[in-house]
Amino acid sequence: MYDDINLDNIDLTADPPKDEPARQHYFMAKARRSVRSLSETAGRPLTFHVETFGCQMNARDSEKLTGILAAAGYVPSDTEDADLVVYNTCTVRENANRKVYGRLGRLKRLKADNPYMRIALCGCMTQESQVVDRLREDYRFVDLVFGTHNIFQLAELICRMLETDAMVVEVWEGTDQVVEDLPARRKYPFKSGVNIMFGCNNFCSYCIVPYVRGRERSRSPQAIIDEIKSLVADGVVEVMLLGQNVNSYGKTLKQPISFAQLLSQICQIPGLERVRFMTSHPKDLSDELIQVMADSDKICRHLHLPVQSGSTRILEKMNRRYTKESYLALAEKIKKAMPDLALTTDIIVGFPGETEEDLAHTLDVVQQVRYSSAFTFQYSKRSGTPAAAMEDQVPAEVVQERFDRLLDTVQTIAREECARWEGTTGSVLVEQINHQDPSLLTGRLGNNLLVHFPGDPRLIGKIVDVRLDACKGFYYMGEMI
Repeated sequence: MYDDINLDNIDLTADPPKDEPARQHYFMAKARRSVRSLSETAGRPLTFHVETFGCQMNARDSEKLTGILAAAGYVPSDTEDADLVVYNTCTVRENANRKVYGRLGRLKRLKADNPYMRIALCGCMTQESQVVDRLREDYRFVDLVFGTHNIFQLAELICRMLETDAMVVEVWEGTDQVVEDLPARRKYPFKSGVNIMFGCNNFCSYCIVPYVRGRERSRSPQAIIDEIKSLVADGVVEVMLLGQNVNSYGKTLKQPISFAQLLSQICQIPGLERVRFMTSHPKDLSDELIQVMADSDKICRHLHLPVQSGSTRILEKMNRRYTKESYLALAEKIKKAMPDLALTTDIIVGFPGETEEDLAHTLDVVQQVRYSSAFTFQYSKRSGTPAAAMEDQVPAEVVQERFDRLLDTVQTIAREECARWEGTTGSVLVEQINHQDPSLLTGRLGNNLLVHFPGDPRLIGKIVDVRLDACKGFYYMGEMI
């Protein structure tokens, strides 16, 4: 395990190892030596700041980036006025790319005033060749560009960056490599994301993710279990298992194992109190998984099950590979097995060719399933995806009007679903002091609802019983009992 590695004992006069993760341990030690030298010249510690755009997969990647940078001798900074700024980017929507380009302009001004400042970009956005071309042409002040497949290489890339004034670009088109035993620094000491797989094989017609994250590859069950055991020993009580489609877990392993079987093994880890996971694709959610969830008191009663559209015709155009009827049957089966479960979802409005009848089917699914919450999106073209080239793009004003109707329906039902727990008592993982009222604590129920209640800050990281006194729409005010 990485915690057993002493970087100061690594012989930097020797050639770098060829095997991972020993190679990265070598470069962390080498980077640390360089950072120490620069810090002495500057007369102060060199600082770093990692800014995360996008999903929970990116957030977990950023924890790994942060761990590697700390091991390399950089000191964390809360602001972008740092000596090394890393943007871990998202590219699901083109607006995300434009946001990053805008932020880079500000970094250019900061860099002009700091001779030690370096700028790095990584993540999904940098997997697009046209983005890298634009960076080379218009953003020459960026020092390091790398992608989603070689985040583990950060220390090695830093060494290259510090040895040259030229932009370092190292973007892999794909990999089947999974590198373990590298440092990570968690945002919360009591909960953590855990990658169980990487990539996606689904190729939904609106989505760029398979092109930038690559094909599915699963970590070994033992590596996952060992990581979680290590996290529990370090104070973690809740883990979130992460993958673009966790229900496909294990299919690429030499000895295949189902996601349900992995969950069963994880739930046996002593000291682990809660297990969450996302995201689940409806086409792959098995009866075995439903049974494992229903039988476990550790798996949180929350399931995110993206529907995207309620119209079978639109679902086919989206390449989702299920129908309205099969989705409704699956949701009914899940709720029958776990009546206390909260179902959440993603919905896209205005997909090319969508009609009023298609929207009516989506509204019907929302009304039948009764989601506790839903992430609702207006469709926007994403270059590089099949949907962007489809005919019958829906006019923006029509999309907006349909979106407003959907949002009203979703929020009305979500309020009703939230309110059904009023007067009951639930187990809450205390996460933080309330931002608006420091006399209150904020925590999360197993069904993912937020609860605010009076309490001692020393309870942060603990699971406590709270009476849910008053529903305030999408959260509760409560009292610890």
